[in-house]
This record gives sequence, C-alpha cells and structure tokens, in this order.
Amino acid sequence: MFAPRDPDEYLLETERRVIRIRRHWSCLAWDMFEALALIAICVMVSYILPPAMWIVQNILWYLALVVVLRFAYKVIEWWVERLVVTDKRFIMTTGVWTTKVLMMPITKVTDLTYERTFWGRMLGYGTTVVESAGQIQALNRIEYLPRPEEFYDTISDLVFGDKQKQAERFSMIKAQRAARGKKRMVG
Repeated sequence: MFAPRDPDEYLLETERRVIRIRRHWSCLAWDMFEALALIAICVMVSYILPPAMWIVQNILWYLALVVVLRFAYKVIEWWVERLVVTDKRFIMTTGVWTTKVLMMPITKVTDLTYERTFWGRMLGYGTTVVESAGQIQALNRIEYLPRPEEFYDTISDLVFGDKQKQAERFSMIKAQRAARGKKRMVG
C-alpha cells in the first residue's frame, strides 16, 4: 500500500523491457561520509563534555539519531529509484512519499555521450548524457549508472540499430513467452 509502484507497471503491452537498473551504490558515498563524520563529531564532543552538561550530551545524541535517520532515508530513496529502458522509451521512477515518473521516448534521442571519471572506472559507474532535438529533457543526464558501457551499447543499438532485426527479436521473445505460458497452463 505504501510502497511505490514498480516501474514495470507503467509499461504498455506493446513494450519490451530492455534494461532495468538502479543507480550505482556509490551515489551514496558522500552522504555516508557526511553521516559518519557528523556522528563521530557528536560522539567525541559528548564524551569530552563534563557529566554536569548532561542536557547538551542528550541533545548531541539526538542529533546523531537524526543524522542516522536522514542517511537511512537517503538509502531508501536510492533503493526505490529505478531506471527502465524499453524499446520505446526511458522511464525513471523516484520518490518515497511522492512518486515521480520521468519519461522520454527513444525516438527523440539524437545523441548519446557517456563519461567515466577516475572514480567511476575504479568503482564501476559512469554518466550517460542523452540529448534530444535541441531540448533539455527530464532524463538528460543520468549519473552513477552501473556498467555504463553495456548501457551505452544497448541504447545505441535501440536508437541507431537495425529496426527490422529488433522487431524480429521482439516478436520471437513474445512467442517464446506465450509458449512458456501455455506450457504452465497445461502442466
């Protein structure tokens, strides 16, 4: 009831899901560093203060609890954010309390760029810039993508690849799924 909708629920019957990913865990690195540093400061100051300042110590411990809760919320936000690419569009769902669905048709893509920083190469993430006919779209810059080469190659194939082969592959996959569904009903 309170969980955000699964991104696959937004897909049409005629769409084929090609990619479904969550951003790389390293997008939480700064938040984790920030939380650990603030907690360490609260604990150190709390132990340095004399016992007579118990009110200030309590406030510091509550502050540390707020920092932990804030970081937990950031992790939950990261967990529910999904990017789904179908043969027709990009869909990104975000939000814990309010779900936000970003969408961009594949047909609008005119240019793809992907970047990897030093840390991106070390940890396995990158950034993809999706440009479309002179417009800034909601999904213009997608950061912290895991396995960015595979993502780039797959999107390039969808946008610039042979449409006839893609249609044949899609109809073959649909036929295989239908055949598997019939076998389950019989068995």
